[in-house]
Amino acid sequence: MSTPGYQLVLLRHGHSEWNISNRFTGWTDIELTEEGLNEAEACGRLLAQKGYQFDEVHLSMLKRTEQTAESLLQAAEHEAIPFVRHWRLNERHYGRLQGMNKTEIFAQWGEHQSRLWWRGYHEPPPALEHDDPRHPRFEPSYQAVNPALLPRSESLQQCQQRTLPYWEEEITARVQEGKRLLVVSHGNTLRAIRMHVEKISVEAIETVEIPSAAPLVYRFNTEMELVEMEWLDKPEPTRE
Repeated sequence: MSTPGYQLVLLRHGHSEWNISNRFTGWTDIELTEEGLNEAEACGRLLAQKGYQFDEVHLSMLKRTEQTAESLLQAAEHEAIPFVRHWRLNERHYGRLQGMNKTEIFAQWGEHQSRLWWRGYHEPPPALEHDDPRHPRFEPSYQAVNPALLPRSESLQQCQQRTLPYWEEEITARVQEGKRLLVVSHGNTLRAIRMHVEKISVEAIETVEIPSAAPLVYRFNTEMELVEMEWLDKPEPTRE
């Protein structure tokens, strides 16, 4: 492994309960399966074997990222480190598609339109009504957030616009201070980050998948320009 100016590790959470039923999860706070916990533990052992140590974990407000980080660090026999949680690292909000499986969505809106929402960059799925009880503004976790900032639905583009301020102002800044960061997030959030950092085109990002519990290492020069990336392990991806 080459000596970097700066580096960090990105990780998608392990397999969750709604992966089993092929349901769109988004901001719904679903727990990991036993398989997902095992994936996180295996990831922790791999990182420890390769000598990775961290100063902080940055993760979303959703419990599947916290469970992943806790299981990973325990399996790695890592010392206790701060967990920094932020809603901007949450998964893309799927609006009215949340909780539905692909078959139900295709039946209601048609396969072509559904795939535009699912894989496209620009077009958001149908939004929740403002008074829908599933709206994030009703969740205690988000009471400190300006309700106008909380999504009722998001395209990948909108997810990226919501995520990048945290990437630039918090993650990048901490890395430049010399902190060794582990970022545990979600498939679409990490797609948005990868698109920005790796300069992936709109057309190409629509085919990019993020496998669960597979560490992606970024290495940067002192200007925070990407000079190297490495998957430490890359199993088959699963859909969020």
